[in-house]
Amino acid sequence: MRIATIAFGLLVSTGAALAQAPAAAPNPLDNIPEKMPFNVPYGAPIGADRAHKIIEAADAEAKKRGWPMNIAVVDSGGNLVAFLREDGAQIASVAISQHKAKTAVTFRRETKALEAGIQAGFNYLITLDGVIGSRGGIPLVEDGKIIGAIGVSGGAGSQDEVVAKAGAAVVNK
Repeated sequence: MRIATIAFGLLVSTGAALAQAPAAAPNPLDNIPEKMPFNVPYGAPIGADRAHKIIEAADAEAKKRGWPMNIAVVDSGGNLVAFLREDGAQIASVAISQHKAKTAVTFRRETKALEAGIQAGFNYLITLDGVIGSRGGIPLVEDGKIIGAIGVSGGAGSQDEVVAKAGAAVVNK
């Protein structure tokens, strides 16, 4: 009987505390946009020749700065088309560069946007399949359609992004 009385007392005091608690702040995720964000259609997949030109441009930027990088280009379906691991680039970044490219094409946005969302406290992003919240993944958009993406890894995120932008500039004008 004593345990039941204690349990009932806790329940009553908890309920009273909840009743006196201030109202929760509005959830920014409850905002309903008029248009679908990041609604860029997918186009025909990038071919190998163009993917290699993108890698060449990114490679030139990385070499100019002395940053050994891993550079991946995927098509509009997220399939690897071309890849380069520069001499001295860290081995862990082989998979990371490919993951960044696939994330950028799958979610139709730069991985920097996902990084920013996670840093802003939108922790649900880390629960989404295939997310990598680190800059360096950029969709390749031609004639308003995503034809693939580039992913770069090997340095700090800001370095990866600089190299990825140099490669993406071959297509994104």
